[in-house]
Amino acid sequence: MTGAASVIPRAADECVLRTTACSARFAPRAGTWVLAATILGSSMASIDGTVVNVALPRMQGDLRATAADLLWVIEAYSLFLSALILVGGSLGDRLGRRKVFAAGIALFTAASIACGLSPNVAVLVAARAIQGIGGALLVPGSLAIISAAFDESSRGKAIGTWSGFSALTIAIGPVLGGWLVQNASWRWVFLINVPLAAVTVWLLYAHVPESRDEEASGPLDWLGALLVTAGLGGVTFGLIEAGPRGFSDRMVSSSLAGGVILLALFVAVERLAPAPMMPLDVFHSRTFTGANLLTLLLYGALGGGLYFFPFDLQQVQGYSPTAAGAALLPFVAIVFLLSRWAGGLVTRYGARPPLIVGPIVTAGGFVLFTLPGIGGSYWTTFFPAVVVMSLGMCAVISPLTTTVMNAVPGHRSGIASGVNNAVSRAAALVAIAVLGLAVVQIFDSSLNSKLDQLRVTAGVRSAVIAQRARLAGAEPPGTLPASERARLHRATEEAFVDGFRAAMAIAACLAVASAMFAAWLIPGKTATATSTRAARRSAGEPATASAEA
Repeated sequence: MTGAASVIPRAADECVLRTTACSARFAPRAGTWVLAATILGSSMASIDGTVVNVALPRMQGDLRATAADLLWVIEAYSLFLSALILVGGSLGDRLGRRKVFAAGIALFTAASIACGLSPNVAVLVAARAIQGIGGALLVPGSLAIISAAFDESSRGKAIGTWSGFSALTIAIGPVLGGWLVQNASWRWVFLINVPLAAVTVWLLYAHVPESRDEEASGPLDWLGALLVTAGLGGVTFGLIEAGPRGFSDRMVSSSLAGGVILLALFVAVERLAPAPMMPLDVFHSRTFTGANLLTLLLYGALGGGLYFFPFDLQQVQGYSPTAAGAALLPFVAIVFLLSRWAGGLVTRYGARPPLIVGPIVTAGGFVLFTLPGIGGSYWTTFFPAVVVMSLGMCAVISPLTTTVMNAVPGHRSGIASGVNNAVSRAAALVAIAVLGLAVVQIFDSSLNSKLDQLRVTAGVRSAVIAQRARLAGAEPPGTLPASERARLHRATEEAFVDGFRAAMAIAACLAVASAMFAAWLIPGKTATATSTRAARRSAGEPATASAEA
């Protein structure tokens, strides 16, 4: 997930924290140097993911970009990251985790430089796609390196240290990015990765031992990776371009149809592949299927809804980039402070009740986002929505982690967490495109209605409509009197607020739908314990009490 949605901790990321221990071979301990290298390396991806969305409004002005252009700035990165992250992890196991991690950093940094120097949107989008490929090599490697470098007695503390610093970078990333955008340029959001990369690569080769999975065998699933990338790309392209072109456009309809066909072929290939990147048999578990449907809908709602939040804050509400970057800090604080308490809910009530109540509360937060108009204090407009949404997500993250972990035998928990991680990222990818289409349609309709009410001349209407692809970034003709320009600017802002409200309403519906799937597919506490024991016995593993929790 990218952009503003990257402040959201993924349940799958937490799964990886708990499962790397059982899926990696151990290399000699390298202590604090390993932690320093992996924290710095992973912070590149996490900071980039949180700051880019804050910079988008300024990018739009500097590059004269349309709303569809800005969607591609986010989606190009998300597409390759979500489609290739499973292959990236497997590549590290086979070729060497340090080597692939370093290659990911190098590719990510080279693409970051290209992003920072981009003369136009086309170059920026291409560079963001390459950044996504680098991220797919970089993101899975940090935890795998930690797991291989620390023995069982010290691994938990090391992972906790990594997790704490990762949370810190997630918290400061948007604020730092907003400050850079406000006081320097949006280009520094990308160029800041260069010194981080230089230090990280030096640490890797000076102090971090190489490790690999000596038991990893079978060919990499390149065909599956190609099909899922092309399929998701086709669907995403069709949804984004349907806004300005319409669904009747031949390129849009062909792209959507082609994407769906390629995704269907991906499923067929995964059924037959000797070493599939996404083993479909894990979905034989009703609980695992339910957990991933919840992930798809809920994280799609978060990724899609929060994408538009910085635009509303900066282009409509008048927030500075720094203030916009800080707007979601309560989310990070609440999740950080209450996650341990939320984890205790699973022990007391089982995972099912929190996974039903949490998304419903989150939906309530999205509903609160639909209430503010233009103006007002953050504390009385958006702060209540952020708090309620945060409380709902806090109730979901740990129970969802536990559900994914316990839905499969222990030796397959690494695969399960990887699949769930990919699902969460793909969910945001598709949701941003879907909600972007909805926002464009509502904005166009609302703007036309407001122009009718203002009774503008045909020439003025044409000039305003010509800029509608820029949404709230559109500017009234400079030749008009100041009073008329102010009225047209207000109409544009109100039309965007209508679109933003529609996006948040759709996100609320998706969150409620995720709760319904949890109620239908995820068993209660007693049934979960029974199914977990059965799954572990069938895999020849002891059904321990801790496994049942």
